[in-house]
Amino acid sequence: MPLPAFLAAALSRRLLLWAFPFLLLLGGLWLVALVPPPLWYRWQFPDETAFMAMRREASIAWRDAAAGRTAKAADPKLRAIGGPALPGKDRKCAGRLADLPSCRLYKPVPLARISPFLREAVLVGEDDRFREHGGIDWQSLRDAIGYRRDSFDLANPKDRAELQRVLPIAWQKRDKLRGASTITQQLAKNLWLSPSRNPLRKVKEAVATLQLEWMLPKDRILELYLNVVEFGPGIWGAEAAAQAYFKTSAANLTRQQAAALASVLPFPRTSNPAYRGARALRRQNLILRRMRGEAVTIEREADQDDLPGEPSAADSAATLPLPPALIPDSASTDSTPPVLPDSSASTTNPQ
Repeated sequence: MPLPAFLAAALSRRLLLWAFPFLLLLGGLWLVALVPPPLWYRWQFPDETAFMAMRREASIAWRDAAAGRTAKAADPKLRAIGGPALPGKDRKCAGRLADLPSCRLYKPVPLARISPFLREAVLVGEDDRFREHGGIDWQSLRDAIGYRRDSFDLANPKDRAELQRVLPIAWQKRDKLRGASTITQQLAKNLWLSPSRNPLRKVKEAVATLQLEWMLPKDRILELYLNVVEFGPGIWGAEAAAQAYFKTSAANLTRQQAAALASVLPFPRTSNPAYRGARALRRQNLILRRMRGEAVTIEREADQDDLPGEPSAADSAATLPLPPALIPDSASTDSTPPVLPDSSASTTNPQ
């Protein structure tokens, strides 16, 4: 026997009243829950980040498709992301297959074993206000959307009017907004999240960023970032990049080598010291000039190689770098590293 309409409506309202707080709680937990929690990374390096895992899954999918073992083998987009093997290189580690666990280069080291040149170059190129902001660079965000006031106060009608002017066009400037991401935001994305541009994912990234800043000192955040950031196909972290590109350790990188590595961070798979290096070379020269005290502007670029499922013509031919170093480094004045603040004098040991 069906319930009377008024009773069914009352029950529905009661269920909604009970369900809404529950759903709100679940949403809040989703926003703040991170596994492992940020405090874990105060002492430990990850065995594999979320971003490494995405690259690995894309590699496995391509390998299986290339072998004809899945229905996706006929998908031209999937075939396009593989990339050819270079002469003298094992084909199993070419292109996207470089992201297979057996091919991955990843060796975390303490911050004290990473050249001060590289620390300086990365800060100059990626986040020059790293030591000043609390994880989110509001000044860069303001500049990215074209907000022209020096401050924002909701009670100020002029500030509100300026905000109303820029908000409708903010979506058109989304690439600049992505380029305004800080090192802490990039680390949060690499450790836990996907490269999706979903607004909810961006909210979770902001929450994760604030948790990192709250639980970890700046030097530890920088240490983690330099050890998990992607420097090329299958190349993760400063130590792996130094050995792959320059046949040296991260501690012994010179100024030019450090600037070369920092220059590829926005596009590590489509331009690096071993592949289509002209684009990275332009950025390297700007970073070198800033490191030497010149007042040049380095545009903050959005990560352009962060979507594993989206092939491009350049990415389809991306390959592992070929040693020895392809960038000359003959300036004798570059051999002495600068003295940078390193308050933690990190002694963290990799797993």
